[in-house]
Amino acid sequence: MSSPAPTDTSPDTVKPSNFLRQIIEGDLARGTHAQARWGGAPGDGASHAAGQVDPAKIRTRFPPEPNGYLHVGHAKSICLNFGLAADYGGVCHLRFDDTNPEKEDQEYVDAIIDAVHWLGFDWKANGTDHLYYASNYFDFMYRAAEYLIEAGHAYVDEQTPEEMRANRGDFVKPGVDSPFRSRTVAENLARFREMKDGKLPDGAAVLRAKIDMASPNINLRDPAIYRIKHAEHHNTGNQWCIYPMYTFAHPIEDALEHITHSICTLEFEDQRPFYDWLMDRLVEGGLIAAPQPRQYEFARLNLTYV
Repeated sequence: MSSPAPTDTSPDTVKPSNFLRQIIEGDLARGTHAQARWGGAPGDGASHAAGQVDPAKIRTRFPPEPNGYLHVGHAKSICLNFGLAADYGGVCHLRFDDTNPEKEDQEYVDAIIDAVHWLGFDWKANGTDHLYYASNYFDFMYRAAEYLIEAGHAYVDEQTPEEMRANRGDFVKPGVDSPFRSRTVAENLARFREMKDGKLPDGAAVLRAKIDMASPNINLRDPAIYRIKHAEHHNTGNQWCIYPMYTFAHPIEDALEHITHSICTLEFEDQRPFYDWLMDRLVEGGLIAAPQPRQYEFARLNLTYV
């Protein structure tokens, strides 16, 4: 019997692979997002449902916070997200996660745009400029927060930061319910609207998701999703005095932009259960379109002795 022909492993024929490529290729083979609709711009479930089948096979994003200049570690995420989108017939969005007005500045926005261009990447596709800002979605985020309150999934907590920290528990001890956790929907809505209208000072209250104070994952112990900050925002000025927490804003941004694969570093792995919890709640309420985005984590790049 003749021996099998040797496998050609020359660089020109070997296709590089990793777990992210395997996930994407599996989704493409199963048609996970094949019928997903795109409304032509970021939007809620209704706006995407009225659109056409998404021409992009996948959507990824590079989402820096504009609170400083990019460093070499960011290059890995930039190349990964833009590169995977290009390899699989997709689109990569550049999105600024500008949810913290006290630390962000237009100077950093401009510098980040220049840096991504310098690396050779662009966020335009088929005549559409996919440059977005989390602050463009503040209206929807507020709407989503009110929905969670109305559905019994969120409440306004007026404990001090020290009390909240003490009642959170630790890895061996469960947390303790806030005395404000049993407020009625009407009470929570009224208080949240007072937060929005600027009637409470910084730190006086937060909006928390109502999940499980005994969860072994501390990130699911009723995390804060909105806080009060009387600070001018680089994009929205003084329109808002309450701002979403990053862990609340980030999944919503992905959903509105119809991101299929939300790729981030391993430090966010413990946040994935909350990401999925929030997406499930908003799909249930019809606020975002299914299939919802999924988060995947990769190891961050650290350099030593440099």
